[in-house]
Amino acid sequence: MKTDVYNIEGKVVGSVELPENVFGIAWKPGLVHDALRVQRNSARAPLAHAKGRGEVSGGGKKPWRQKGTGRARHGSIRSPLWKGGGASHGPNKSRVFDLKMNKKERKLALRSLLSEKFRGGEIYVVESLHTLAPKTKELAGTLRILFNAKKDSRAFSAVIVPPMKNESLYRAARNLPKVATMPFGSLNVYDALIHKRIVIDREALAEVK
Repeated sequence: MKTDVYNIEGKVVGSVELPENVFGIAWKPGLVHDALRVQRNSARAPLAHAKGRGEVSGGGKKPWRQKGTGRARHGSIRSPLWKGGGASHGPNKSRVFDLKMNKKERKLALRSLLSEKFRGGEIYVVESLHTLAPKTKELAGTLRILFNAKKDSRAFSAVIVPPMKNESLYRAARNLPKVATMPFGSLNVYDALIHKRIVIDREALAEVK
């Protein structure tokens, strides 16, 4: 399958062959949803924590003797039954939210999402991104032209995939709130979903294959 190659001025300067097994497979929404859940759960930090009776300070001494007082027996004033005692069944910071997913399934989910974006016209191959200066204004102008967006529009959200670590491009993109820059090896289902378009440098297609 072929797609157009654009220069940084938004003009078509040629075409390139895309791998069928990455950009031409069927849409699998269930698998993509599972991959998204796995990724989001893995990033989740268990911050909420309620101290149990063993973590609350004090309560080392038995409040009164076991028998003969007429009162209920207690072993510690830090029992969940007491005010100031530990919480029972509260949130715990040691909880693990991670979900498991096969590596082949994760790759298939990403390929399925890339294929769907390609069919929707949301994959752009650019001749070279090295010619861009490390200026946010210049990168924003290039994206507006490439996506045919209005001058005052902020609708261009995209993931930019350079062929290698490009510090100039990273500096230019970091002030654009809806633009992310990452090598193809770091591209994932979450970033591909929350950004509308994917811009790939022609040289980076070697990593795709």
